Amino acid sequence: MADIRHRVGIAAPQHRVYEMVSTKEGLAEFWTRVEGESKAGGKLSFFFDRPEPAVVMEVTELSPDDRVQWRCVEGVPEWVGTTITFDVKDSGGETVVLFTHADYPQTELMHHSSTKWATFLIGLRSGLEGGAFTAFPDDTRISSNWR
Repeated sequence: MADIRHRVGIAAPQHRVYEMVSTKEGLAEFWTRVEGESKAGGKLSFFFDRPEPAVVMEVTELSPDDRVQWRCVEGVPEWVGTTITFDVKDSGGETVVLFTHADYPQTELMHHSSTKWATFLIGLRSGLEGGAFTAFPDDTRISSNWR
């Protein structure tokens, strides 16, 4: 197992960045359509090309303005059992997101997911800094075979 890790600095207030990664509305702005409850113990279902969710996450931690953590409980086999964490912190004039997708099996899909997470995080930064959000289905395609 391995971890996908990214660091992105964003010129936006920490509470605003946290809001984007901790609420359904924010997640839909930069990642994809989501249903469920964004509260500790709640479940969030994320949708891409199909009517059923691609993945379902259990919300394991919400520390206001600091950390969001989920555990994947349903969906893509490589994702089930993995943990996704957004650590949000002030860093001298910008807000930094330290992103981790932990305990990922080392497969070709891990490489794809790492690149896709990077594009979504850059889209988060772009949208919060006055540019465009690039949530699915308007995200950057990185392969003709996989979205």
